[in-house]
Amino acid sequence: MRSLEPRQTAKHKLRADALAIWRAGVDAVDAGRLVQAQLGITATSLRIGDDQVPLSAIDRVVVVGAGKAAAAMAAGVECALLGNLPANVQLTGWVNVPDDCVRSLRRVHVHAARPAGVNAPMPEGVAGTQEILRLLDNLTARDLCLCLLSGGGSALLPAPVPGISLADKQAVTRYLSAAGANIRELNIVRTQLSRVKGGGLARRCRAGRLISLIISDVIGDPLDVIASGPTVATSSTPAGALEVLQRYDFEQANVAPAVIDLLRAAKSRTATAEPGSAAVTNLVIGNNSMAVAAAAAAAESRGYKTHTETARALEGRAEDVGRDLAARALQLRAKGERACLVSGGEPVVELVSQPGRGGRNQQLVLAALQEVLRQTTAGKNPLHGIALLSGGTDGEDGPTDAAGAIIDAAVLNAMRERSLDPAPYLDTNNAYRFFEPLDALIRTGPTETNVCDLRVVTVRGRG
Repeated sequence: MRSLEPRQTAKHKLRADALAIWRAGVDAVDAGRLVQAQLGITATSLRIGDDQVPLSAIDRVVVVGAGKAAAAMAAGVECALLGNLPANVQLTGWVNVPDDCVRSLRRVHVHAARPAGVNAPMPEGVAGTQEILRLLDNLTARDLCLCLLSGGGSALLPAPVPGISLADKQAVTRYLSAAGANIRELNIVRTQLSRVKGGGLARRCRAGRLISLIISDVIGDPLDVIASGPTVATSSTPAGALEVLQRYDFEQANVAPAVIDLLRAAKSRTATAEPGSAAVTNLVIGNNSMAVAAAAAAAESRGYKTHTETARALEGRAEDVGRDLAARALQLRAKGERACLVSGGEPVVELVSQPGRGGRNQQLVLAALQEVLRQTTAGKNPLHGIALLSGGTDGEDGPTDAAGAIIDAAVLNAMRERSLDPAPYLDTNNAYRFFEPLDALIRTGPTETNVCDLRVVTVRGRG
């Protein structure tokens, strides 16, 4: 991860602390280390989590998977197993990742399944998923399949059902996302249009055991939602998918008739899916709560009285979350304590018809800035004694090169010098263009993990 230290760190202690605290949370969910912690080998068995698999029962360990963290997770598998497995046990595999996460591994092929910053299924992803399905088809009862899943896995593991094109799926996903559909609603629809999602990968697997190691990018860690649940039986139905599309007025959108026809036909019949032969285990090895806890520990080590909040359910609009965070920051400052608030979640953004450039974290921070200005009087710098940031733990925030944004007194001064008004940028989803000239964007590059968003507020007490 690239350095997050701001310019003139000594003059921006609250800002430097907030960034370091945020980084500590991200580092705690390092994908490679999380995987290595789950794996171990003795003279007779392979440990995966709490399971012990006899080495005498394994001919091959085959790794498959997808996600922004999949390459780092696969590297963790190789680090834990290569040189420790018996010579007669083979290790191989294939994982799909964004192209800026590609790395060369010794046994697992890392496939570029989409361009960086394009969180949508692409033809390269379809090709990579087909290779994964071929691997699964050729497994036997004496093989162990390790499936590595993390955030972004849904778009990186596309396999449209017959009769639906990739373009059809892309159009549906874009429309629902722009309309403000949350991750559960998106997955209800996507699952019905995929051969892999909603347990489809598990049904295809012919191994004796299938064990999924999962880094959760969904609040509450619902296994059927993370990466659209390729190793988890889905509760999604064609009727449910139609209800979601109707809720967001699909008739006014460019949703392919083939999608609606397929769902209506599937709704009218009872579908039965042949189960795969593998015994399936799903393990969540990293999540937002872990990042929040690690960030809070880092804040306490720096002498802050620390408060933590982790969302337990899907959050609402990023603007509302940002305004609430701003109000909390002002309340903490009013108490006169040296305090830190660490929170985690994942809000949504409703895009305007012609959006600018930005992401949900940048939108959240811009709304927080607007709220601080609204609640305070002119003259004195309203952010004196406060730093507030929000960033995606994956290093991506929308189709930008930033993880998120940060505000403090220096940012507000720079805003005033340039006579910038947050309102038009907020109204047009153009937060990136607002923060870029103010040196207020958080740029890390790909972190190769993904556990939703992490937000940090640092407040200096009186004196």
